[in-house]
Amino acid sequence: MGSNTTEAHPIIANRIKKAAKAGLKIIVIDPRRIDMVKVAHRHLQINVGTDIALINAFIRIILKEGLYNPEFIKQFTVDFEKLEKQVEPYTPEFAASITGLQSEDIVATAREYASASCSMIAYTLGITEHHCGVNNVFDIANLALLTGNIGKPGTGIMPLRGQNNVQGAGDMGCLPNQLAGAMSLANDEFRSRYEKEWRVELNPQAGDTQTRTFDRLEMGELKALYIIGENPLLADVHMNHTKKLLEKLDLLVVQDIFMTETAKMADVVLPARSWGEVDGTYTNTDRRIQRVRKAIEAHPNVKEDWEILCELSTIMGYPITYKNSEEIWDEVRKLAWEMYGGISYERLEKEYSIHYPCPDENHPGTFIMHERFHQHEVPTKKSPFVPVDYTAPLELPDHDYPFTLTTGRRYESYNTHSQTRHYASGVKVKQTEETLDISPSDAAALGIMDGEVVRVRSRRGELEVKAKVTEQVVPGLVFMSFHWSETPTNVLTLNEYDPISGTAEYKACAVAIEKI
Repeated sequence: MGSNTTEAHPIIANRIKKAAKAGLKIIVIDPRRIDMVKVAHRHLQINVGTDIALINAFIRIILKEGLYNPEFIKQFTVDFEKLEKQVEPYTPEFAASITGLQSEDIVATAREYASASCSMIAYTLGITEHHCGVNNVFDIANLALLTGNIGKPGTGIMPLRGQNNVQGAGDMGCLPNQLAGAMSLANDEFRSRYEKEWRVELNPQAGDTQTRTFDRLEMGELKALYIIGENPLLADVHMNHTKKLLEKLDLLVVQDIFMTETAKMADVVLPARSWGEVDGTYTNTDRRIQRVRKAIEAHPNVKEDWEILCELSTIMGYPITYKNSEEIWDEVRKLAWEMYGGISYERLEKEYSIHYPCPDENHPGTFIMHERFHQHEVPTKKSPFVPVDYTAPLELPDHDYPFTLTTGRRYESYNTHSQTRHYASGVKVKQTEETLDISPSDAAALGIMDGEVVRVRSRRGELEVKAKVTEQVVPGLVFMSFHWSETPTNVLTLNEYDPISGTAEYKACAVAIEKI
């Protein structure tokens, strides 16, 4: 669901395709006819932003046909009755009217998912980058719990991480409500470990998300911003608005490996080392921790990120004197021992990779999470169902802006293109500029030819871009990525956010398209 796997996660996609040849049944749920459809058993070409209506219909069908395990529900979950009540209106026909699908395809998919010996749901930004992204994830969890598809091989929920080591970054405390080891900042026992080790008192209140930080910039509450390895000017929705916020700052510091669009606005740029010039660990999508080793010598005037932070902290009055990345990792292992206690550099050298949680040196690592669900143990804590309701995208097409723009990634480019635009000579690149992907019927109605430059407007901005006529998108839907600074797609996107996660609604906004 919501994953253009072949382009955004090609290694995982290759494994899925290989499994399909061996009999894996793949169902693709996506508004576009993405490449993965070629190996799929079924493609549900859903209307953008209608995932909850579809999942609620799946749940209702499974309940009505008894395709769930009442004993599993009783032993491991709570609030089952709330879920039953919430999904009652979502008949296959009602869901079909919202999603644009055939009701019989909805019924067939629900039956196949629930009846298989094991079923897995893989999703990514097509699920989370909505104003209701958290609710989308809750509903996916509802579906997996209802059918017992969790805690055993070949099942579960697999969020495909959007950047390399993004799982590791979150685990190391980059989330505003957590300490390293995914420990809650509000937990007194966890927090006291860090306070004792660091000899400081920590604020127990959660920090701000990026969205909330930018809100405070707009209100004038924040005067300085320190950005590390991020290019929000190009990556964030409503680019013109973001630029105005950055211009308001008294001080903007950017720490990065290239002179990104955001770095060009900075008062101070701190040059850091790239992934090939550092030593440390990465945590993969599946909680697999691996060593990363320095491949090349860095320029003498750049430093590792942790070195820059340590030097700044020392100048500001709190001396930090780590000697290397292993010393930092050993501190993490000591403080978050439940997760990492047994994962030493020495062990990683011998075993190549270990899945956390791994609390001690004799522990093999945890390959499958929540496995106790299927070992007839009395649970210490039951998992709640979180019933949710469908809400439409916040900006729908109308007479003035008749198309829905959805955004995503291209195969050869990566994020804001700050790294992948610097290809080595001799590397063949298929797509070297942005395009507006538009259906043949829409292109014909507008008199647009393939490769012709067109103007795209939203209520927030406009740009010019080449049209790409393709059957990947249905009439009324157009697609762009946000990789090219020359074609800044996010001047168009909507500055509305999920109230819980702060994630922007990148996947749906209304635009007009004009022949020039």
